Amino acid sequence: MVGRVIVLLLLVVVLAAGGIVWFDYLNVIDAKTVLAPLYRFIGREGRSQPGVTPEELLNLDAERLMVRLEALDLHRMELDTQKRDIDLRYGEIEQMAQELEVRQKALEDLENSLSGQTTDAENKDRNIEQNARILNGMRPERAVGILSKMDDQSVIDVLRKTEEIARAEGTSSLVSYWLSLMEPERAAELQRKMVGRPQSL
Repeated sequence: MVGRVIVLLLLVVVLAAGGIVWFDYLNVIDAKTVLAPLYRFIGREGRSQPGVTPEELLNLDAERLMVRLEALDLHRMELDTQKRDIDLRYGEIEQMAQELEVRQKALEDLENSLSGQTTDAENKDRNIEQNARILNGMRPERAVGILSKMDDQSVIDVLRKTEEIARAEGTSSLVSYWLSLMEPERAAELQRKMVGRPQSL
């Protein structure tokens, strides 16, 4: 029984030593210092750890530093590229904002202009209606005298507004009577223009 134990222990020692030698050979572990006496015992030169001089250590540090510096340079180049892209995009956005501002101002000017024109048209229509009602309240001869001194377009606007008021109120229009009191040539010219031109605002 004791002999078997000794044999098994020796087998374990041999297998452990063989495993260490094999792993050292494969560079999985570093057992060169421990195995040097064994190599000398069997008559072989032990494998030695390659020596490293201080200059080589400095060179390794320098290489590591160079690798880090190259990585920093690449990172800086990426940042510069991103900054250029951002600046370019910002310029495009700023230009678009200026164009939108110009368009907005043009739209506001157009809106103000249309609003002004609408207000002018409303004021003109209100004045024409007021003149038509005043003339309707006068004696026809006096109303025709006033109309005779007005330009053709103003007279046409008043006559049309007078007819419009008469239709809205369900009364008789004085337009025909006014035209009969005017000079025939002027009355004919006014009727021709009223037929040939659209209604004025």
